[in-house]
Amino acid sequence: MICPFCNYNETKVVDSRDTNDGKTTRRRRECLKCHVRFSTYEEVELLHLTVLKRDGRKVDYDKNKIESGIRKALEKRPVSEDKFAKLLGDVEYCLQSLEKSEVSTKEIGKLVLKKLRELDEVAYVRFASVYKSFGSIESFKKELDTFDK
Repeated sequence: MICPFCNYNETKVVDSRDTNDGKTTRRRRECLKCHVRFSTYEEVELLHLTVLKRDGRKVDYDKNKIESGIRKALEKRPVSEDKFAKLLGDVEYCLQSLEKSEVSTKEIGKLVLKKLRELDEVAYVRFASVYKSFGSIESFKKELDTFDK
């Protein structure tokens, strides 16, 4: 690991801790040259995952697309960055646990909706309004009525 302060290429791990329900490892490092300490985060990367789009196209999985959609849904909501990171990590963990090389946008959307509903109902509705492409106010109301059940 290269030191972000002096660019020396040798550091030592001082402490390691699991975060995000064991899906991410936080490592406390110290530069062997300047002795400054800093943290790094290590997480499993989803490799070789192909996303099947609604129009039939296949594209490589891009974590940034999911992250962007969730951030938009959570905009101006009282959700901490830690809770956001946990939600994103949970979604990725669920995708990985499917043990498939190909996943549809529909499956990804359902996972995100499930996790958002548990975290913040307003964010859930925001995401659902884009993901489900409500065609009328009645279909939107129907979705809102599911919260009463």
